[in-house]
Amino acid sequence: MSDMKELLRMLGELDDQLVSCMRCGMCQAVCPIYGQTGRESDVARGKIALLEGLAHEMIKDPQGVQDKVTQCLLCGSCAANCPSGVKALDIFLKARAILAGYMGLPTVKKLIFRGMLTKPGMFNRLLSMASKFQGLFTSPVNDVIGSSCSRFLEPVLGERHLMLLAKTPLHNEIPSLDTPAGASGLKVAFFPGCMADKIFPRIAHASLKVLKHHGVGVFMPEGQACCGIPALSSGDRESYEKLVRLNLAAFAKGKYDYLLTPCATCTSTMKKIWPMMAKGMSEQDQLAIAELSAKVMDVNAFVADKLGLAAPEPAADAVSVTMHDPCHLKKSLGVSVQPRTVLAMNPHYKLTEMAGCDSCCGCGGSFTLTHANLSTKIGQQKRDNIKNSGAQVVATGCPACMMQISDMLSRNGDRISVKHPMEIYAEGLPASPKR
Repeated sequence: MSDMKELLRMLGELDDQLVSCMRCGMCQAVCPIYGQTGRESDVARGKIALLEGLAHEMIKDPQGVQDKVTQCLLCGSCAANCPSGVKALDIFLKARAILAGYMGLPTVKKLIFRGMLTKPGMFNRLLSMASKFQGLFTSPVNDVIGSSCSRFLEPVLGERHLMLLAKTPLHNEIPSLDTPAGASGLKVAFFPGCMADKIFPRIAHASLKVLKHHGVGVFMPEGQACCGIPALSSGDRESYEKLVRLNLAAFAKGKYDYLLTPCATCTSTMKKIWPMMAKGMSEQDQLAIAELSAKVMDVNAFVADKLGLAAPEPAADAVSVTMHDPCHLKKSLGVSVQPRTVLAMNPHYKLTEMAGCDSCCGCGGSFTLTHANLSTKIGQQKRDNIKNSGAQVVATGCPACMMQISDMLSRNGDRISVKHPMEIYAEGLPASPKR
């Protein structure tokens, strides 16, 4: 009965939000899915029209509705371009949760989200074990990018080029951290996110190096979990809320001025989606979410806006780097100048802007697996823009975008390295003295 009441509450909320769409069609011009298919049902306006009769449509054809609602990258391009201020991401996430509540979660997703992701200790151990054996099933294909391919995994992953799990994840190298504020007078909490922990720990190390260089204290607690967006994107609100509570408990143990993350998706989730989806949670959780989300910042934004950077002139032999703006960073949080400011701090790099620098790369989390063909077509356009820029390096503030871009460049045989802006800044800093 309580589940049914929650379902009805969310349907009511959804109905209230849908009326703000004027059907102007401005979302068509910016939707990467519509750009490939030209189908009205793939653009925000079409999906919202479908959702207006969600209660009836769920009974009539629940799978059909779910298929249409999940054919979305959740990139936020439609919301950023909407003159009526329609909160499309809010609408689509709630719709997915309603559909999952009505239809039930598939067994595989239950196993992944409720059996593993919501148990960080077990999840870490399983991936650590997988990292030891991944070499048996993969072969390196591009030494500049660091990508591999796997015939064994093709039935599941397709013909993609992979970035492998790190041999040593961040949580094994640095289980926790609690350093005092230095010259900056500031102390931050650090949330690396799953990908910077398990696939790209070099991003986290670079971020910590930059923070230390500027005299910023860091609190990085044990017990961190996924930010919850994979579960929420699949409609699993139960797992999502459990992950949120795990992180609230972990970060409640420290005192800090800001909470930083090097992942655009994690930043957007914790800053915008956590408060947006807090209704239905306890009053205590809602208060904790409001307090924590107010402190959340992208690490590039913090370094550029709070530390008073003064960029040097680029060296004569500077390497050309182009920038991809992650959707969740620019469109959701308005952060685009700051990563470029961070890049400019290393004089051995010079920025060369690509065409469509803020167009979606086509990743969209699990979208790249469930809609592989569409993801590849959108990703190929991004690859072409990178290649045509003539840059030797592409930088982006989202590890998921790094995965997608690495895959597309590697599949095309391009020898262009993919880096996070914090990595580029850290390269120009003196090495930390060994203890």
